[in-house]
Amino acid sequence: MITYSDGKQFDSSLLLPLFEQSTWASGRTLEDTRDLVQHTHLFLTAWDEGRLVGCGRVLTDYIYRASIWDVIVDREYQGRDIGTGIIHRILSHSTLQRVELFWLCTRDKQRFYETLGFSAKEQIGMVWDRKKQPSPKF
Repeated sequence: MITYSDGKQFDSSLLLPLFEQSTWASGRTLEDTRDLVQHTHLFLTAWDEGRLVGCGRVLTDYIYRASIWDVIVDREYQGRDIGTGIIHRILSHSTLQRVELFWLCTRDKQRFYETLGFSAKEQIGMVWDRKKQPSPKF
């Protein structure tokens, strides 16, 4: 049976195998992963007994905007509604009830997120990539 948690008191190294299954999160270090968990406002995890099988995280001001990041479900567990469970728990989480807009970036799961009510029609975002730009000078 899959259980979900919003607690951050778990071994961050358990995230590394999940991250390696994605194109955008592979190569993350344990130290960076520990910091990522610590500085994330809401971190949802999905467990099959002691095995971490899914995650998703939120950065937010708790009122106007929240951004959803790193929604990953272990390949062996995909197709079991775990991703849906993570997103539903994020959107209905008691700490996020005042949030007006949730932002989510995805490269290949648009259809999945559309079934959950997300829309690609609101595309107004831009990205600044530290690896591709010189440091700003003031």
